[in-house]
This record gives sequence, structure tokens and C-alpha cells, in this order.
Amino acid sequence: MNPRLAVVAAVIRRSGLILIGQRRKNSRHGLKWEFPGGKVEHGEHPRKALERELREELAIQANIGDEITRYEYRYPQRSAIQLIFYFVDEFTGEPKNLAFEQLVWEPVERLSEYDFLEAD
Repeated sequence: MNPRLAVVAAVIRRSGLILIGQRRKNSRHGLKWEFPGGKVEHGEHPRKALERELREELAIQANIGDEITRYEYRYPQRSAIQLIFYFVDEFTGEPKNLAFEQLVWEPVERLSEYDFLEAD
């Protein structure tokens, strides 16, 4: 049996706003919104995976904060994934869009207006 895939995501906060990204049009779940992050590689600690993903997607060096929550989710016809969310309140560099259709900073109250991935 395959071990469950782990995915990490960052709730990046600055000045009362949260950074979210829109998936590229031609990707799986294209144009859905998500919190930056990605897959945990075999043998990699989730926090280290999130640091790596934020370097790759946003070109920032992040200080990974407290874990917010973790849960299992299964998309139709896919294996279950374990999602782990962390706060990121401290980072070095200005986020650059290296992986998304677009990035936006929004207050938490407006996040429900976006078409997020079901798991996010």
C-alpha cells in the first residue's frame, strides 16, 4: 500500500492580509485559488518542505510558524492526501510570482469570495 501523500500549505500574513495564489490555467484544477505550498518529498520534514516550496514558488525565505491544522482529503478518483497548514508571519524577500497565474493579498474576510480548491 502506498503511503499517503502529504501536502503543506502556508497562510502567509502581512499587515492584516493573506497571500493566495491562483493555479495556472493549464494545470490540474486550473484557475482555482490556493494557499502557497506543495508536496512533501519522501523523507522530508513538512516544515522543510514548506520552506522549499515557498522558495520555489515565491522566492522568499520563510520562517515557518505554528501548525494551524491537518486533515485528510480525497479528490474523486484520487488517493487521499494529508494536508498540513502552517502560519507564516516572518519571511525575507518580497514574494515574486514564480508558479501561479496570479497572486493577491486579501483580508481574511474576502477569502470566501474566491473559488478555492476544495481541499483548501
